[in-house]
This record gives sequence, C-alpha cells and structure tokens, in this order.
Amino acid sequence: MALLRRLDLRGVSGGYSRLLPAPELAGDGPVDAVRGILAEVQAGGDAALIRLSERFDGVVPASLRVQAGELAAALAAVPEQLRSALGHAAQAVREFHEAERRAHQPFESVSAAGIVSREVLVPVGRVGCYVPGGKAPLASSLLMTAIPAQVAGVREVAVCSPPGQDGHVATAVLAAAAVAGVEEVYALGGAQAVAALAYGTETVRPVDMVVGPGNRYVATAQRLVAGAGRVGVPSAYAGPSEVVVVADASAVVEHAALDLVVQAEHGPDGLAWLVSWQEPVAAAIEAEVDRIAAGSPRSQEVVATLRQGGWSVLVDGPQEAMAVCNVVAPEHLELMVSDPEPLVPLVSSAGAVFCGPWAPASLGDYVAGPSHVLPTARSARFSSALGTADFLKRVHIVAAGPEALAEVAPHVAALARAEGLSAHAESVLRRAASVVAQ
Repeated sequence: MALLRRLDLRGVSGGYSRLLPAPELAGDGPVDAVRGILAEVQAGGDAALIRLSERFDGVVPASLRVQAGELAAALAAVPEQLRSALGHAAQAVREFHEAERRAHQPFESVSAAGIVSREVLVPVGRVGCYVPGGKAPLASSLLMTAIPAQVAGVREVAVCSPPGQDGHVATAVLAAAAVAGVEEVYALGGAQAVAALAYGTETVRPVDMVVGPGNRYVATAQRLVAGAGRVGVPSAYAGPSEVVVVADASAVVEHAALDLVVQAEHGPDGLAWLVSWQEPVAAAIEAEVDRIAAGSPRSQEVVATLRQGGWSVLVDGPQEAMAVCNVVAPEHLELMVSDPEPLVPLVSSAGAVFCGPWAPASLGDYVAGPSHVLPTARSARFSSALGTADFLKRVHIVAAGPEALAEVAPHVAALARAEGLSAHAESVLRRAASVVAQ
C-alpha cells in the first residue's frame, strides 16, 4: 500500500474542512504528562531537571549550563564548510529581519479633539529559545530564533537544547550559538527545558518569552506555561513539521517526492500532503515517495510519519487545490506548478509559500532569510512566522490638554454611565468642570 493515502475530492464543491483529516493535537495524555513535568521542575529546580533528563533523554548532562569556552571551541571544531554555511545563514537571517524591523515604526495620531496618542515599540527583556536536538540537532533553529530576537532589541537570549549521549549539546548547535553571539546555553531538552525557562531554577533564570519549534510535548509545554501567565509565546503553534506540495505536470516527480520526504524526516506527528488535479502526476509522485522513503537513512521516521500524516489529494483544478491548502493551513506550502504566481493571491493560510521548481522548502529551512519557525497544526489560520514583531511590545502613550479633555468628557461620561461605571464618568466630568470654571 502506498505511503500517501489517496483522497479523491474531484466533483466536490466546497466544504473541504469536513472532508479533510485534521491534525491530532496533544490530547489529554501528553497534556497530563507535561503538567506533571512542569510541576516537578517548579518544585524541584535543578535536581528535577537532572532527573528528568536522565528519564527522558537517557543521559545526565555534563553541566546544565554550557561553559563559555565550549562555544568558541565548537565553532573551531566544526568543518570549514559547516562554519561557512552557518555564517552565510546567519547573515541572511539577520539581513531579512533587519529589513523587517525597519518596517515596524512608532507612529502618532492626533484626534479631532486634540488628544495625542502615540505607539512606541519596546523589546521583550529576556527570551528563551528552544532548539531541538533529539533525533536531529537543529543548529539552524538557533539562528532562526535568536537572531530575530537580537534584531528586535532583546537584551538577553538564553538557549536550551537537549544533551546527546555524551552529556553535551551537539557541537553544531554550540557553533551556531557562537556565530549568533549567544553566550547563555543550557543542556536541557523537552518539556523540562520549557519549565526551566518559564519558572527558573537555581541555574536557569526565568525568561519573559519562550520561542522555538519542538515536538508535541515541547509545544504543549509552551502553551501551558503561557496559559498560566508565566511567559509569553507567539500565537503560532510551532509543533511537528508540515508540508503541502501542489503539483501539476510541470513538476519534476523526483523533486516533488523528495520535498514530501524532507518534512517527514523530522519524525512523528508531522504531515506531508500532495495536492494535484492531474491523476497521472499524483500517481507518479506517490510511487516515487515510496521508493525514496524505503532508501532513506531515516527510513523508520519517514515511513512512520507518512503512514500517519501522508495524504495525496485529487481535486478538479488549481482553485480547488488552493481551497484545500487553505483548510490544511500548512507550515510549508510548495507551488510546484508551471506558473505559481497566479496562485499566490489565493493563499490565505500558510506559514511560508515556496514558488516554482527552484524554491524548495529546504531553502527556507536554512538560508532564505525569514525565520523557519512557522505555524503548524492549522494555526496559520490566525498566526504567522516568527519575526521581530513577536519580540516587540506595543506601548500606547496618550496625552491631552484641558480643552481636549473638556470636549470629549460628555462622550466618556455617556459611555461610562451606560456601563454602570460612575467613577469613570466623574473622573472626566470634574476635570471638565474645572476647565469651564477657568
């Protein structure tokens, strides 16, 4: 049986949301487990972190905090090709987010009555970045989280990444920290890392915000600590990886199949969907996915992910294909069609869109510039890629003179009285009376 299960929606007019399988979010089991981990860290501090690391990672970290000298040593130890790639990626990420930051500007508005209102942008003080490192040490995720925070003006950036079997954070991740100029790195993974960042321990100082992709336990932990008011998190749910490939007859079958396998490489709970209005194209790509998956070095993870979250959807045409994509709201959307640009305006829900045969999602994962921390689990319906705006607080400054206050006082009073808030009304009416008395 093909790894991508076929779903034929030809002849269906709209209403795709009821027909398309929805992602399975955490469920009660993981939520209960994560709540237990959070409580254990909150009560036990560093000792709990060490116990949990041994329980879930099978290793006791050599040290919870990575020593400063290890970062420079790691950068010197990695191959020159990787060192160059990290530098190239860091520059691309920084340049994109500097341009993005310039687009966010304070502004001032003056009402007809003369009330002056300003919006100023204040960066978050301290941010925790989660960098996955279990099945694959994602050095790129350090660049994609820490650099946008730095560009936004965040003063302190702390990174958590799981220790390997030697008790140390992966050398590539430490090298990325050195390239990004991050000095505070902890050998911590999973929900316990999120707990340490949110609540603090003897070694880890608490942060104001936690960002970064992770498995469903990490993503669930972020939502729980945010829901408890401990930290802020972006509105996007940055969980297991996702891709939707829209393909027509112009698509190179091998390339389309590879790009479906690319996201499945990340492991369980992700999704990889193919959408096409040409059945021979879909059939050829489905068969190629099976061939590539069987020979993948990460075949076990790829096959497991595709069996759970792999789909091939047949539709009547390009517009129907985009309607399906907007329901799925994927993290990565690849338009592998002869002319992708007319389809771009039809996209309403996607983390990032990759246009044409020469822009695979892998480009965005590493060197395109925008952060690869993107909304998953259909949260692209209401959220966006991680960016500098996530680290900026909008603070409103309001000023009014006596004449302006006197002019609007009756309106304030009328609204306040309608809500039964008499003191609100009096606070402006008494001031207005003093203006009239003068």
